[in-house]
Amino acid sequence: MTRVRFGIGYDAHPLVEGRPLVLAGVRVPFERGLDGHSDGDAATHAIIDAVLGAAAMGDIGAHFKEGDPDVPKGVPSLALLRRTVAMVRSRGFQVGNVDATIVAQRPRLAGHIAAMREALAEALGIPLVDVSIKATTEDGMGFTGTGQGISAIAIASLTGPSH
Repeated sequence: MTRVRFGIGYDAHPLVEGRPLVLAGVRVPFERGLDGHSDGDAATHAIIDAVLGAAAMGDIGAHFKEGDPDVPKGVPSLALLRRTVAMVRSRGFQVGNVDATIVAQRPRLAGHIAAMREALAEALGIPLVDVSIKATTEDGMGFTGTGQGISAIAIASLTGPSH
């Protein structure tokens, strides 16, 4: 019998000078980028945590540790997402769909959503129709609203064996 499982992921990174801004695998023109060991892609990190959570396999930090030679500084987060999908598939799971919301006061992201969905669908190995990305602001409130950083929340579904 096949079961459907769900996982939730959240990530946030501060915005810093001197780094490109990458969100959901897409380079977004902006004067600052997200700090982090990888490319800092908070949206993809939230999706990785959602996928891992649905499989009850912990979180991104449990699998992709800073200092691990397989996780070099600046590694593209989409590469980590592909590895995550391979890990859950090895346990008999298939990604069903993902839905994520990126929280950023600036830059405006509406013009990048289609490319983000395409990049994520390819990395997840699922149809475009099964990937949803949305963007919102916090109307000037909190660290995202004041432009100090960007956060993302995601949910993923997996189908797989009922253990």
